[in-house]
Amino acid sequence: MPFINERLEANRESIEKDWAAAGPVRVSRFRFEPDAVMSRLRDKIVGQDEALVAMEAMLVRVKADIGEENRPLAVNLFLGPTGVGKTETVRLISEAIHGNRDGLCRIDMNTLAQEHYAAALTGAPPGYVGSKEGHSLFDLDKVQGSFSKPGILLFDEIEKASKEVVRTLLNVLDTGRLVFPSGNREIDFRNTLIFMTSNAGALEAEAHDNQFQKGWRRWLGLSPGSGDAIRDAALRKHFDPEFLNRIDQILTFNRLTDNWLEALLDIELAGLNRRLSRKHAELSLSAELRAELCRGYDGRYGAREMLRAFRQRLEPAVARALLSYPDCYRFEAGFRYKEITVRQYVK
Repeated sequence: MPFINERLEANRESIEKDWAAAGPVRVSRFRFEPDAVMSRLRDKIVGQDEALVAMEAMLVRVKADIGEENRPLAVNLFLGPTGVGKTETVRLISEAIHGNRDGLCRIDMNTLAQEHYAAALTGAPPGYVGSKEGHSLFDLDKVQGSFSKPGILLFDEIEKASKEVVRTLLNVLDTGRLVFPSGNREIDFRNTLIFMTSNAGALEAEAHDNQFQKGWRRWLGLSPGSGDAIRDAALRKHFDPEFLNRIDQILTFNRLTDNWLEALLDIELAGLNRRLSRKHAELSLSAELRAELCRGYDGRYGAREMLRAFRQRLEPAVARALLSYPDCYRFEAGFRYKEITVRQYVK
């Protein structure tokens, strides 16, 4: 789309001329507000205070636009067990900046487990089928963003990709450029927020904690120690030093404990009510049902376990009530005789 690119470049030059004419006024070219992004994150992500503080610092730095010109805007690696909010954090950032949870380029690295899949990112080498076309999994519009909004790129579950695939990203993380082997195409990542997620070390850290809970050290009141050493060893096992050295910050997402069950329940209920609002309906939960839904929670599966409880246990009862009482718009779900019941009423 050369016409659109020309218009964007013209707008950029016009804005820069206006800034120059206005004198030494510090105005960021980025139109997102870090406070608004963080407000959305803190409403939806629970139990990850340290990671969110680091994310806020990163967003403020990007907003000020003081980073190196020949690197991506930021390179972040999220570590932690499944279901703790790693991928959801990136989707929420995309929603806050671009107004769309799918406004990011997401690449599932578990689909690139073979060495030859590196061509899916860099294009086929010369002499191979497709080398001239330069096909790639990268969505250019979502990766490169615009002058006022950064692009967002997510490599999900990066430890599951082949090491050869991961090595193809070294130049991307270092110089912000990817030149295809054919030499006829280049992708620019210098206006991109790059995120990577990984479960590396999560199982080992969980096994360490479980062993401590059953061992003699617990009875003596000793501390289980930090799982950072276990995660560092797992990272060194999965990734080359030169790859880890190109990451700006590695953030650890904690396993969700029972202390966060009420907050998870409220988040899932708000999501369900948002969907029910399209049917002109609203749902509330009795205290007994809230306790029952929290009682069946398995911390090994994170927030997805609470979502699964909603889908398998609560939503079928709500669906039957909606179909049986189409004129009612307020419903209350309760728990009685080991079954979820839904009472309808109009306020």
